[in-house]
Amino acid sequence: MSAPTRTAPLRTPSAAEPRSARPARGAWLTGVLTLVVIALMGVHLVTGTQAIAIGEVGRALSGASDLDPQVRLIIVDIRLPRTLVAALAGAMLALAGALLQTVLRNPLAAPSVLGVSSGAVLIAAIAVTYGPPVGTLGPRLPALALVGGITAGLLVYGLGRTNGHTDPTRLILAGVLLGGIASSATAVVVIVGGSSVSGVMRWMIGSLNGRVWADWAVLWPWALATVPVALLSARPANLLQLGDEVAAGRGLHVERTRVRLIVLAAALTAGAVAIVGAVAFVGLIVPHTIRGFVGSDTRRVFPLSALAGSALLLAADAVVSTLRFELPGDPLSPPALLPVGVLTALLGGAFFALMLWRGAHRGPGWIR
Repeated sequence: MSAPTRTAPLRTPSAAEPRSARPARGAWLTGVLTLVVIALMGVHLVTGTQAIAIGEVGRALSGASDLDPQVRLIIVDIRLPRTLVAALAGAMLALAGALLQTVLRNPLAAPSVLGVSSGAVLIAAIAVTYGPPVGTLGPRLPALALVGGITAGLLVYGLGRTNGHTDPTRLILAGVLLGGIASSATAVVVIVGGSSVSGVMRWMIGSLNGRVWADWAVLWPWALATVPVALLSARPANLLQLGDEVAAGRGLHVERTRVRLIVLAAALTAGAVAIVGAVAFVGLIVPHTIRGFVGSDTRRVFPLSALAGSALLLAADAVVSTLRFELPGDPLSPPALLPVGVLTALLGGAFFALMLWRGAHRGPGWIR
């Protein structure tokens, strides 16, 4: 009888492939992903229901005075903030996933594990259902969602502690439990409160539709306070991968570092979800894939995950921004935009299908 299939722990940097090849591959991939992100931002600005030439985009961004006001409105006030939000939110979600996969030593950990996404969506649903009209909430709505996400993350952390230490398994179970409760509570709020499902759809599925400069103004300061700290946490995160005893023997305060990185991951997730909603699978697919290319050294995994997360969300949103669908039962209403979370969920399903297919051919210990 064959041994049961199990999820293998993350490989430590010392167990990775030859070190000489990894830095070169990481440097090459950094350059490629940077160019891809820049190119996708350009694609994002020119694509949509109204195609605009790249030359017109350049003139709009340079402030040309003789430009058609409608073109300027589309580029500067509609597409540019959406592009910037997509790039930054994708980076934050992927970076949060990389942190969690490292700290929990689980290659399938994701930001949703902490229940942060569900907590943010619940508070947003309550605000939309029982608060003033969404149009009058302004930046208060993402701020409220941010509070909900951080609160959920802190609750999960408290439930995940035992005997003064953080138990990764207990933390994951607490996150799944709280996430399920928050998702059920969101459904109850929508049904009992009589709120339109479409009113909270952007939070439940994740969407970049209608993102404007006010959303960017909320997102970038939060990212400025969290992303650099996460990138600078690569060294202690590497030590955590070696095991608690080895890390402590090298002078690392293990529990304090683990707590700090978990809270940091929760903050990154809450900040992104507060603006774009619970976009699925970005924080799982991206760092898992990057680790397959460059190994487990977080000095490469963290920045590359941020770049790849930006690229993934930009590409997904560029695709959905060109799609329209008719609302059923209301033929007079204008065509609606597809939420980007629908496409990332489909990509996540394809990702898991591929992993299952690979597992069927590789046998035990296939998840890396």
